[in-house]
Amino acid sequence: MKTITPTQLKGDERKWYVIDAKEQTLGRLATQIAVIIKGKNKASFAPHLDNGDYVIVTNCDKFVVTGKKLTDKIYYRHSGYLGGLKEISLENLLNKKPNRALELAVAGMLPKNRLKKGMLSRLKLFTWDEHTYVAQKPELIK
Repeated sequence: MKTITPTQLKGDERKWYVIDAKEQTLGRLATQIAVIIKGKNKASFAPHLDNGDYVIVTNCDKFVVTGKKLTDKIYYRHSGYLGGLKEISLENLLNKKPNRALELAVAGMLPKNRLKKGMLSRLKLFTWDEHTYVAQKPELIK
């Protein structure tokens, strides 16, 4: 029996998907996006290859969260200097940068290696109903 190793896909072989984030839960939506971006929904999945597809998310600031996460969930970052720890709640983050919360949720579900940057570059976020990738003929995922 032979072991078949999949090969790296080229850019024109990747599919495009559209997901409407309106009224969807943040974590479940991010999981669905991460699976497509990693390529785990394909039979030719290999963890050492970046064979995922493109994902366009519309209304990415209209997701819902359960409980008191809007006020209690805190995002941290550090400037690298002493006392440089910055924190922002989910509610304030959505007011300042509406795309960033979903981007951080998806990024946390991707592998922490050199493939992550390329995978995240295939995530296209829009805060309105329309997107600019009509020419790629994306499939709608419900």
